[in-house]
Amino acid sequence: MSHDGPHAKLIYMANQIAKFMESKPHAEGVAGLSSHINDFWEPRMRRHLFEVLDAGGQGLRPLVLDAAPSIRRPAEAA
Repeated sequence: MSHDGPHAKLIYMANQIAKFMESKPHAEGVAGLSSHINDFWEPRMRRHLFEVLDAGGQGLRPLVLDAAPSIRRPAEAA
């Protein structure tokens, strides 16, 4: 992994999904990526993804950034 820090594995995972989805037409890739994250990532993982996105999305592939508006933001942890 090229990124250090608490979210390095999560960034890697999101980018791996994006790499696969980049082989599809852009709109289909965006929809597929957001659908995968919404369906298979638990709220804690999505919360951490939004921490990265809210901090500027450094290290995330452009397709992840494009899909972000379609990813469900989980409620804040209590």
